[in-house]
Amino acid sequence: MKETQLWINGRWESTKESTELTSPYTGEILANVAKATTTDVERAIEGAHEAFQTFKNTTAYERAEILYNVVAIMRDRKQELAEILALEAAKPLSAGLGEIDRTIATYQFAAEAAKQVTGETIPMDAAPGVSDRIGYTKRIPLGVVSAITPFNFPFNLVAHKLGPAFAVGNTVVLKPATQTPLSSLVMAEIFKEAGLPDGALQIVTGSGSELSDMLVTHPLVKKVTFTGSGAVGLKLKEKVGLRKITLELGSNAALIVEPTTPLEKIMKRCVGGAFGFAGQVCISLQRIYVHQSIYDTFIKRFTEETNRLVVGDPMDEKTDVSAMINPGEVTRIKAWIEEAKKEGAVVATGAEFTERTCSPTVMTNVKPDMKIVCEETFAPIVSIVPYDTLDEAISYVNDSQLGLNAGIYTNVLTDAMKAAELLEAGAVIINDIPTFRVDNMPYGGVKMSGYGKEGIKYAIEEMTDLKLITMKLNF
Repeated sequence: MKETQLWINGRWESTKESTELTSPYTGEILANVAKATTTDVERAIEGAHEAFQTFKNTTAYERAEILYNVVAIMRDRKQELAEILALEAAKPLSAGLGEIDRTIATYQFAAEAAKQVTGETIPMDAAPGVSDRIGYTKRIPLGVVSAITPFNFPFNLVAHKLGPAFAVGNTVVLKPATQTPLSSLVMAEIFKEAGLPDGALQIVTGSGSELSDMLVTHPLVKKVTFTGSGAVGLKLKEKVGLRKITLELGSNAALIVEPTTPLEKIMKRCVGGAFGFAGQVCISLQRIYVHQSIYDTFIKRFTEETNRLVVGDPMDEKTDVSAMINPGEVTRIKAWIEEAKKEGAVVATGAEFTERTCSPTVMTNVKPDMKIVCEETFAPIVSIVPYDTLDEAISYVNDSQLGLNAGIYTNVLTDAMKAAELLEAGAVIINDIPTFRVDNMPYGGVKMSGYGKEGIKYAIEEMTDLKLITMKLNF
């Protein structure tokens, strides 16, 4: 039985208590995971603060080299890292390898960005009565960053917090998701080998509800970055006070399919966006609004493509969809589907369950206020709804408290630009699904989907302070 430990000040530390980590797919026990106390978290924060005093003085070149070393090590260990994802998150191997590729790219972006952090010259004499002065700005690191990460992308979403933080000289206390600690703990080894100074990365595992107060309110914490549910995100925001905070929360991502769209070219893409990693993705395609003239054809082709997906063991390379993260999530989403059916929704395909899996499910005849439509399902479920006009489709998409990514397929440029202007979302993806993301683009939602932006350059802005320096040239 694997026994994990905390990673504090460059050393592994045991804890008095631990919790069992079980496989989402088989239910077997994978490890006993160290359970940190608030005292452990406090020590980790203090150690990170001490490490910051020297790490902040490293050069951009030195920090970039550490991140490039991480990239090289991860390339060498790619298959091993993907298998960790399959074991603890039930992420199918093919999807896991894809996440490791993206994680490598994220750290590479961070390494490149470390050398590109710049300020600007301020024309001080543009103000009346001011002369003989120069002014410029520079970005300075904040100090200790508390990073709280989710289970669905335990390598890449961790990279979106560690990469920009280290690029500018911050130190990090990382609290990974309870279900996916192994993905984070292996990064301790990798960063150590890459040359990161002891204390710059601290990893504490355990209960988020027990540890989060210390992580977000300790006086030495200068920034909180969180990816997870809206309910938890709101509570954290109420507690952080004047500290900086970035919240990347959920959504019910929508796509508009206009009548000119070549359906045969988009069907695999749409199905992949709806059911990848069992729909447990913040920008998983959850709502599809299809023009009435092509609605029946779309439904037929979409369900046919969905029925080709293989549901099974995440360690099998042929598997497309595996287990949900725990049986409780299966129970929840089953209840949501049953509730929708009682209100008139129709299952076009799917809605078959085991204790740990939900088959890819297509729903029609849904209503806007059904949970499977208006809330984030975080499950392999998509609803398909007809519309008559583009204005109507845009109003359907916007009829939501959530707004991360939205997409539209159309061959009409003016319609594409109209959607780009009117859709209420952090990003509008034209001629692709809203699940699209590359790791250097600004990423973050509007409304209840988030606060602040990720994407390396944008995260660096959120993880630094802007300092003005001005000099009077004559006494």
